[in-house]
Amino acid sequence: MKKIYFDLIFIVLASVLLIITISTGLLEKYLGFALIPLLLAYYLGQLVQKKAKNK
Repeated sequence: MKKIYFDLIFIVLASVLLIITISTGLLEKYLGFALIPLLLAYYLGQLVQKKAKNK
């Protein structure tokens, strides 16, 4: 998968997830877990970058 497609898919999914958590009020309740998706995005980005360099 090209890097630009992965970036666009991740941006859309993150936006949808953020809109859902804001509208349901879960954002204030679970703010301490906000670091987990950021770490997941970082490691997925590293993986995609390694796969893009190998091709």
